[in-house]
Amino acid sequence: MDTELLFRPAGELAALVRGGELSSRELVEASLARIEALQPELNAFVHVDAEGALAAADSVAAGDERPFAGVPIAVKDTAAVAGMPYTLGSDAFGDFVPAHDAFVVRRLREAGFVIVGKTNLPEFGILPVTEPRRFGPARNPWDTERTPGGSSGGAAAAVASGMVPLAHGSDGGGSIRIPAACCGLVGLKPSRGRISRGPEQADDFLVQDGVLTRTVAETAALLDVLAGYEPGDATWAPAPAEPFATTAAREPGRLRIGVTTTAAIDAPLDPVCEQAVRDAAELLGSLGHAVEDVEAPWAGQSLLEVFTLVFGTPIAMGLFFGAQLTGREPAAELVEPLSWTIWNGIRERNALDYLLARTQLGAFSRSIVALWNDYDVVMTPALAQRPVRIGEIDSCSEEPWEDFRRSGQFTPYTAIFNVTGQPAVSLPVFHGEDGLPLGVQLAGKPAGEGELLALAAQLEAARPWAQRRPERAPAP
Repeated sequence: MDTELLFRPAGELAALVRGGELSSRELVEASLARIEALQPELNAFVHVDAEGALAAADSVAAGDERPFAGVPIAVKDTAAVAGMPYTLGSDAFGDFVPAHDAFVVRRLREAGFVIVGKTNLPEFGILPVTEPRRFGPARNPWDTERTPGGSSGGAAAAVASGMVPLAHGSDGGGSIRIPAACCGLVGLKPSRGRISRGPEQADDFLVQDGVLTRTVAETAALLDVLAGYEPGDATWAPAPAEPFATTAAREPGRLRIGVTTTAAIDAPLDPVCEQAVRDAAELLGSLGHAVEDVEAPWAGQSLLEVFTLVFGTPIAMGLFFGAQLTGREPAAELVEPLSWTIWNGIRERNALDYLLARTQLGAFSRSIVALWNDYDVVMTPALAQRPVRIGEIDSCSEEPWEDFRRSGQFTPYTAIFNVTGQPAVSLPVFHGEDGLPLGVQLAGKPAGEGELLALAAQLEAARPWAQRRPERAPAP
């Protein structure tokens, strides 16, 4: 098996299939073989559909003009895939198998991707580590004693180890950007409403779908595939003036870049993570940008309780609907202690509490977004700490709420942009002396993914990262 094949860009692989130099079956077989070899150690997948993937691959012929025809991809188990189990990492969903595709999955199929399976995540996507009781922990290919992040941790582990060339993820508080930072990948959270959350939801205040990739160009190309209005969407981001891939391939020009290491919650910052931001700022300055420190408008705010109410309500809904699908009532034995704690906390509140919290977050967002009147991009650390060790944050501990708070100390920089709805991307610009990737986060103007990706591509060209390999993904 060519161990390098699945580290090639997805568009390049599709071109090989289109030109007849490689068959989709050969690609998918390589993916399935690598999954079989690495799954026992990394536990990136919760379901693999080898038979279905090979059948789909056999339907792809040379000359197929779909942009990613024949390329294998994995879908995070937060999105419905017809004929595959749908669990959100929880026993509450039992053995439920939906008969429909989420819109984001339908768009992946329409682009020609072959879905090989579904990836691991923490129960209901709550934590920034991927250690569900139901499926066990996913592990970071760079250091299997550490987390690949969460909640798209299985997806990140699969891409970083070369099981698939790229993978679907979702981000409600950093869940694409955090695992990207842990595993040395590009992770973009698109603008609110950029990608439809249907058919289950008309809109979503916090969560956006996206992908984990190795290159900015792939992320931009996938955004073009996934973005756009779907009938029934309650809100949607305005369409770009040109394809995101076109903008991302062009020099960004001289940008005004603000830099801050102030987090939205009180959390200590590892000096290594702080130095990465300082080094990235110096690099951006050398590329001709106007870079300066800024005072973060979220400094000194105390919104954890309000955010938790807005974040926790969909989790409680997930427990309710999961139990309903299996003909049961919500019960403690169906979920992890943290999920049950959130369920009980939400049950103590009412609809007015939730609506007031949404309103408060919306009003708060306006004061934050105003900063982008003076800057094009703002840079922060991606993480406050190095990837934590397996078991360090435990949703099944005797004090699950303390573990939830502990998770915020690990990832205090990401959720603020879910609240504002702005695009934000984690980039693996550096590599630490500990052998682990070391990333930074860039946040752009509302609906400004194109400009943000152009800057990200410029950083990638100046400090390439795509050829870095963890031990579980040997270099050539």
